Amino acid sequence: MKKTTPYRKILIVKPSSLGDVVHSLPFLNAIKSCFPHAEIHWLIARGLEELVAGHPMIDTYISINKDTWKKIAETGRTLSEVKQLFKRLRGERYDLVIDLQGLLRSGILTMATQAPVRVGFSEAREGSRLFYNKKVSGGMNLHAVDRYLKVADALGCEKASPCFPFPLVRDASDRRRELTGGCDYAVMVPGARWKTKMWPAEYFGLLAAQLPIKTFVVGGTSDISIAEAVVRASEGRAVSLAGKTSLQELISIIRGARFVCSNDSGPMHIAAACTVPVIAIFGPTSPAKTGPYGDGHRIVSRNAVCSPCFKKKCKDMHCMNEIMVHDVYTQCADIIREKPSAQKRLP
Repeated sequence: MKKTTPYRKILIVKPSSLGDVVHSLPFLNAIKSCFPHAEIHWLIARGLEELVAGHPMIDTYISINKDTWKKIAETGRTLSEVKQLFKRLRGERYDLVIDLQGLLRSGILTMATQAPVRVGFSEAREGSRLFYNKKVSGGMNLHAVDRYLKVADALGCEKASPCFPFPLVRDASDRRRELTGGCDYAVMVPGARWKTKMWPAEYFGLLAAQLPIKTFVVGGTSDISIAEAVVRASEGRAVSLAGKTSLQELISIIRGARFVCSNDSGPMHIAAACTVPVIAIFGPTSPAKTGPYGDGHRIVSRNAVCSPCFKKKCKDMHCMNEIMVHDVYTQCADIIREKPSAQKRLP
């Protein structure tokens, strides 16, 4: 057994993004197992609260409106919010704070707690490592899940198989049945945070038109037009749920899918965490670092010489545009043959 400090109150700083927060759940599981009597708080970005609200391993969450902090017109409001936030963070008297984000803003928030132990990555960006008094080398070539677990290991937690503890909400399962009709279905995720990570919506639609099972297209309100383009190209074979689900409902819908076909996106990571087979389409990013975690998933890539470039802008995007529908369909067809309907195993 490793010797660990009996921390009383712990704050995890991991505001965003959706996929990154999902990647942090095995770390939460490891910390709670290591310090079962500790009070655990989570600092989360507004809009992602459903991942931590009501979670049995999390006692309290603190949400921040980080997107408005970037707007010059909101400077006065931002300063007031930050001042109140700093006061609250100091008042909580945490004895351990872990910054898994590793950016200047998260480093400052970590320092603002005045916790005696402040942990972060030694290779954290934007100078944020200057705000930690305990640094952990995560390594830049590991998958994000494994990097976060290295922090848990440095804190004395026992190594175990990664576990993704999502909060379960019964109402979300009811909503899934209402939206999908209890049929056998696939899920498609045509959106992504970067335009360069997006396989053409038309290709997703052509793929849906060939599948022998129904397809539901998911995403946020910003993905509605993309989802509608998928539906048009599918000639009615796909159904859009973009902008129609809460985060908990999205998780439930993904749980019930035979498989998920996705760009490099947050819902892709939810599917992998739920052990739903993923066909992940990759171009400018690295599957080794941010691909679907675990076994049984499939990566479709053109293997372009310039990939991964990690560019958010590109003139031709040939690494994505030249991935053929047939190549993705072949992977989907294999999974349909191999995997039983998820509806047989879900409530």
